[in-house]
Amino acid sequence: MRDPTFSDRELDIMSVLWRRGSGSVSEVQDALDDGVGYTTVLKILQILEKKGAVRHEAEGRAYRYFPLVASETAGETALSRIRDKIFGGSAELVLAQLISGREVSPEELERMRRILDELEESEP
Repeated sequence: MRDPTFSDRELDIMSVLWRRGSGSVSEVQDALDDGVGYTTVLKILQILEKKGAVRHEAEGRAYRYFPLVASETAGETALSRIRDKIFGGSAELVLAQLISGREVSPEELERMRRILDELEESEP
């Protein structure tokens, strides 16, 4: 899968697989907080498999699903879409939105400064 885009529910299910590394339909269903049905989880996993985002292996009478797309890849794609569609391509506005209204630890600030410094140094 080259450019992963997920619906909200697909992202919920992918998040479970990313956290756990894999999961059966029942395990994924149990990890979701909102009481989604077994057949709904199964159908979404089948859709994700058709998209190339997950694969399955037989495990007894059930299937175990594994993510094929890294969370970082999906996050990068999602943030790029948000940056372009909501913030007019401005990374500055995205960063401001991400950190405004929340506590940012000194360690987080230092890591952000380092990233920005590295970007500045790499520009011609």
